[in-house]
Amino acid sequence: MKILVINAGSSSLKYQLIDMDGEQVIAKGICERVGASDSHFEGKVGGEKFEKDVPMKNHTEAFLVVKDVLTTGEHKVLDSLDEISAVGHRVVQGGALFKESTLITDEVIAGIESLCDLAPLHNPAHIQGINACREVFGKDVPEVAVFDNAFHSTMPPEAYMFGVPYEYYEKYQIRRYGFHGTSHRYVSGECARIMGKDLKDIKLITCHLGNGSSITAIKDGKVIDTSMGLTPLDGFIMGTRSGGLDPSVVTFLQEKEGWTPAETSTILNKKSGVYGISGGLSDDRDILKAAAEGNERAELAKQMLWYQIRKYIGSYIAAMQGVDAIVFTGGIGENSQPLRQNICESFAYIGVTFNAEENKKAIRGVGGELSGPDSKVKVYVIPTNEELMIARDTKAIAEKVLG
Repeated sequence: MKILVINAGSSSLKYQLIDMDGEQVIAKGICERVGASDSHFEGKVGGEKFEKDVPMKNHTEAFLVVKDVLTTGEHKVLDSLDEISAVGHRVVQGGALFKESTLITDEVIAGIESLCDLAPLHNPAHIQGINACREVFGKDVPEVAVFDNAFHSTMPPEAYMFGVPYEYYEKYQIRRYGFHGTSHRYVSGECARIMGKDLKDIKLITCHLGNGSSITAIKDGKVIDTSMGLTPLDGFIMGTRSGGLDPSVVTFLQEKEGWTPAETSTILNKKSGVYGISGGLSDDRDILKAAAEGNERAELAKQMLWYQIRKYIGSYIAAMQGVDAIVFTGGIGENSQPLRQNICESFAYIGVTFNAEENKKAIRGVGGELSGPDSKVKVYVIPTNEELMIARDTKAIAEKVLG
């Protein structure tokens, strides 16, 4: 069975074509700047990369470009789209409506649309992607929505509720939802497999660290807490996001600077975090380099990030009354050796021992165990694979539909 995985953004469309018989990626690519005059396509088949400038006025035209690349020309991998059995879509916000991956119907699309206020940058783009896909493939090809926050739906109320009047929860569904759930679900399952245990039998903390970052506590096979909240802005300091802060900081600055809600959102989401502290650097590699060269603000941004990660992990150890394993994943988690060393050595007091040689090897898609043989807590680097997780869910649901 061949599954097409789609991740539609407001001006982009990423895809992977996966052969589920061996869970191998056949082809992948991205349509960028959809709707702009300089729209562009980049693809990869095997080890060969290719790109071209091509007009794409909307997501439907982007899908037609993907269709042409997959089925025609020198990089074709299919004779026709009929070889694709089903399509899986990443959807950021499923709210409390969708607690698991779901076959897409008109009612499901309406449900995703009803949650646009909770994810105004993401859900409308996902709907565009779904509708464009339906237009190209027709309604006979099963399509599945895999929700970013579904894995976190097991959180208890004491973890997901905010301390605002309850009426706003009832009125607007204001609560903690969490994100990166597909990644946390994938690496937690892989961690349990590596340890030779059932996920229900281990206490696990998964750290998805990248330009956007989140940490999740998993106990008895269920998420009990996660760092991102109503939106991906909550939690700890990120590439350009502020992370959690005193709400009075927001109201104080709005009064002093005269910011509108939209301007406030832009500042906190796109101009804060590591970028705002360092003075314009958001990439972890640039931060480490600048800090090593004596840039004091880059050093401060680095130390703030490391400190806040340690604090979250420590709080989740307390919440679960212990931990059996800690997992690093995501662009920074999989590649920042200094960060991992700092975090691991900080938890020596609970019996974590650190393997520096293995830490050096775990980079650019190579995973491994960072803890020593005598460590009381296992520590792993596990490269995430959200697309494969989406494809697996899609396959399972499509098989029920197709019989």
